[in-house]
Amino acid sequence: MAQIKEKNQYVHFHGAPTKGKILMVASSPSVSKQTGWSIGFWIAELTHPLRVFEEAGYEVEIVSTEGGKLEMDAYSNPLDASGYSAHDVISLGYLQKSDFQARLENTRKLTEVNPADYDAIFLVGGQAPMYTFRGNKDLEKLFATFYEAGKPSAAVCHSTTLLLDAKLSNGELLVKGKTWTGFADAEEEFADQAVGMKIQPYRIEDEARKIAGTNFKVAAPFSAYAIKDGNLITGQQQNSGAAAAEMLVEMLGK
Repeated sequence: MAQIKEKNQYVHFHGAPTKGKILMVASSPSVSKQTGWSIGFWIAELTHPLRVFEEAGYEVEIVSTEGGKLEMDAYSNPLDASGYSAHDVISLGYLQKSDFQARLENTRKLTEVNPADYDAIFLVGGQAPMYTFRGNKDLEKLFATFYEAGKPSAAVCHSTTLLLDAKLSNGELLVKGKTWTGFADAEEEFADQAVGMKIQPYRIEDEARKIAGTNFKVAAPFSAYAIKDGNLITGQQQNSGAAAAEMLVEMLGK
């Protein structure tokens, strides 16, 4: 959404001051050790929540694991020859915007941000987070900082892999005693069958169910499903990003 800066405060062109600032974290480009594909973020998991945030009057900054240019997963591109995401008119609309393209061209690295400058955090999924988010201590610390400050802390789809390991400052797992969701085994099975190979190095649902003292839930495959437990918000897959974003905006409204 277009903005102007007026007296050190961002104001939308429709005249209303922004309500606050949300940090979105996406994966920098990587290469799948399973498939050999170039992988990155899933665009619907960025654009659908972004639309919710911007329409609600929030300023959004997109940062990444390594900084620099972002690349979307090919299957998530509504213009991809596969037609896999051809229905995604929201992403198609954003891709027509030069200012959106510019935001993807040059992102700050997540270690360069000050959590105090933002009201909430939202992790964007995709195929690369399975490699770039899992075990990423900087991202685990950043997410836990937001969570422990009582700020809405959201993750969707494969970005929820971070929650398999993320710990609080007391050393306990962030998801201890929490009900949460993420990409389901049934969805992994569908994706594997669709392309004729095992896409991911491990499955989030399998790993989550090995954790004692946490409650991992999934709904019907590819349904819009999000869970809020305290200030932790999780979404199951790419069709759940807007639902998770709406929960986050509702929390901020309170």
